[in-house]
Amino acid sequence: MASPESKQVLDMLRGMPRPPADTPIEARRAGMEQFARPLEADCTATPVDAGGVPAEWVTAPNSGDDAVALYLHGGGYVIGSIVTHRDLAGRIARAARARVLLIDYRLAPEHPFPAAVDDAVAAYSWLLQQGVAPGNIALSGDSAGGGLAVATLLAIRDRGLPRPAAAACISPWVDLEGLGESMTTRAALDPMVQIDGLRDMASQYLGGASAREPLASPLHADLAGLPPLLIQVGTSETLFDDATRLDAKARCAGVEVHFEAWDEMVHVFQMFAGMLPEGQAAIEHIGAFIREKVGAPQLVGTL
Repeated sequence: MASPESKQVLDMLRGMPRPPADTPIEARRAGMEQFARPLEADCTATPVDAGGVPAEWVTAPNSGDDAVALYLHGGGYVIGSIVTHRDLAGRIARAARARVLLIDYRLAPEHPFPAAVDDAVAAYSWLLQQGVAPGNIALSGDSAGGGLAVATLLAIRDRGLPRPAAAACISPWVDLEGLGESMTTRAALDPMVQIDGLRDMASQYLGGASAREPLASPLHADLAGLPPLLIQVGTSETLFDDATRLDAKARCAGVEVHFEAWDEMVHVFQMFAGMLPEGQAAIEHIGAFIREKVGAPQLVGTL
């Protein structure tokens, strides 16, 4: 059963005004940042240029020097930023006892696909150039960032780069066509993500490319050779079937997958960890997964 706090979060989300469809993108981005939670007081955020990609090192007091989580924020490839995801990055840093590299990859429609993938790979390559061992790096991301994490793994593989240790995907958006049955069967449960909004963001991100392009919709990719994945999703999400289909396809490709469906939780409920116990508990699971996989012996040196 969901916690009493979850109802408060749900009521808050349902009571928030939805911007009109013709709201300028700049206003939508500013609106998302307006509701961002601040970084916890004992965490730090230090700006850095990660191979030409604006980024921040986000650390907690217990962050070690070796383990690194490369974090890719959500927002449908159109909104979202370092500002909107600092708090979540800091909580993951604490739970994983790792440094988190939170990047500001380029957004659509100004920078359509594959700009986000290119920036994520550039940041990963920069980590390698800084001497961080690939086996000490985990990728993570939420929503579009969760899909981008999988796309980045595919691009790393296809470009012959050493593979990272693992990836933790929060409510991953991996089907830009929005064909999962949960898009309709769970629409009444989800106060955050609906098919019309997703299709609009997908159109802006794709910029004319096919929605079945594997690096845009990893559900259509060959997933063989990917490192272990953690997939977390709430059962009240329209994107629930994106997560379950990614889980099934990755397992069929021989990928080690840890799948977690959190009862009655909304899209990226981890963002509300400051007021939602399930959100913090899920982050602790992410931290434990990263700690287990980072630094562990790798059976395959490269993807």
